[in-house]
Amino acid sequence: MTGLMVCLAVLAAASLFGVWHQRRNGRLSVRKRDETARLGAAEIGAALGERATLLQFSSAFCQPCRATRRTLAEVAGIVEGVAHVEIDAEAHLDLVRELNVLRTPTVLVLDADGTIVRRASGQPRKADVIAALGAAVRD
Repeated sequence: MTGLMVCLAVLAAASLFGVWHQRRNGRLSVRKRDETARLGAAEIGAALGERATLLQFSSAFCQPCRATRRTLAEVAGIVEGVAHVEIDAEAHLDLVRELNVLRTPTVLVLDADGTIVRRASGQPRKADVIAALGAAVRD
């Protein structure tokens, strides 16, 4: 009977963790330390967008990175003045460490000045990316 109770407790804990992880995955959020971080063309290796930049950290064997690439490229094509820049996380370890990128894909939404306004770990939804651009794009 004790084994059954332990099994049920582990199953419940794993289920709660799974639900928590799924809800958090890909959600664009703001972190306090990101509010002061500013990136330029020299750091990311490409020009910033006129109005905003979607910066994606990817790795070679990351399946969600491919879907994220398509989503961000589509959004950058829809919203005028927005650039999509993809960075290979393995080739830019100093920047990965500096920005505390723990997994791929990680997406940073930068405003025109290069200030990080939103961050997502995991594959974000297209609607969430468009909404996050509202915080970055200045009219």
